[in-house]
Amino acid sequence: MESSPIRNRLLLFAAAFLFSTGGAAIKAATLTGWQVASFRSGVAAIVLLLVLPEARRGWSWRVVPVAAAYAATLITFVLANRLTTAADAIFLQSTAPLYLLLLGPWLLREPIRRADVLYMVVVVAGMTVFFLGTESAVATAPNPARGNVVAAVSGLFYAIMLAGFRWLGRRPAGNMGVATVALGNVFACLAALPMALPVRAGAAENLVVILYLGVVQIGIAYVCLTRAMRHVPALEAATLLMLEPAMNPVWTWFVHGERPGPWSLAGGGVILSATLANTWRQSRAAVIRAAVE
Repeated sequence: MESSPIRNRLLLFAAAFLFSTGGAAIKAATLTGWQVASFRSGVAAIVLLLVLPEARRGWSWRVVPVAAAYAATLITFVLANRLTTAADAIFLQSTAPLYLLLLGPWLLREPIRRADVLYMVVVVAGMTVFFLGTESAVATAPNPARGNVVAAVSGLFYAIMLAGFRWLGRRPAGNMGVATVALGNVFACLAALPMALPVRAGAAENLVVILYLGVVQIGIAYVCLTRAMRHVPALEAATLLMLEPAMNPVWTWFVHGERPGPWSLAGGGVILSATLANTWRQSRAAVIRAAVE
């Protein structure tokens, strides 16, 4: 049965929409950042392993380092969200393509091209804006300076994870992505668990938040993503997924009244615009190369 183009794009839109609610939901819990990171990933791992048959296949030693990088991304993103604004956390994590370009020659043997240099300069400028401005501490962002550093580190781990997925895709049995995501959530749960214990009895809404994050924001979102990605062109998919960093601060403002500062919005706008333009450029270059060959 032929897959519906409209259905696949709606699934991709739904995945980005659900991913974008993470910042607001993470801040809604009264648990510590380590507890949210551990319990969210534990629930997500169970959902992925139960719902997606692909998560139970393709296991090999090669998925382990990539899953570890993904686990580090998950944990640092949660910790950053508990320290700084959701806007800063998601925008700084979105600098991952910059790190990916820098790591490419060593990890993937992909040289830095002349056209990549402009993108790198623009993203570095956007990152600099975050650290030039001074954000005031608020209840939902008690330590913006430290949180921004953690968010930047999350972007680095995210880049290593993306490089790992490229490496896995080059293997003869290259369809190991979903298994890697499931194992990464297992790793994140176990790695954060020692810092998450002991757990004190808390409000019932904590359980609701954790279930939402694990089942919906990660689990169902990845189900939608895996069902749609293989049927949607890469550039269009990347563009639709940009909804996540764009909407993440909006949900946090709507739910918690958290307002990102002008420096954050300026830096985030620069980073997202540069990333979208670079994605478009790479997609065009790939089409031209394919036509020539």
